[in-house]
Amino acid sequence: MQFLAITRRRTEKFSEAQFAAELEPEAEQARTFYTQGVFRAVYSRGDVPGAVILIEAGDYAEAERVMSAMPFARKGLMDVEIVELRPYRGFAPRG
Repeated sequence: MQFLAITRRRTEKFSEAQFAAELEPEAEQARTFYTQGVFRAVYSRGDVPGAVILIEAGDYAEAERVMSAMPFARKGLMDVEIVELRPYRGFAPRG
């Protein structure tokens, strides 16, 4: 199953220095998940500091566990919304 994680840095509560201290561990964990096939795509958001991540997971709980393993999430530095993705019905066979 695929899920979309929409993250936002909590810039109203944490300083740039607090984010900077976790940037490399965050990137390293993202690289690890990407090479494992868990993260299918990662994009930086253009509207606010954060990311949008396409996740491959067995179920919603697994997607939550994946995102909670990210350093920003472990330290409370970001908000995360996870959305289950389903196939687009417009591509289904017509009968």
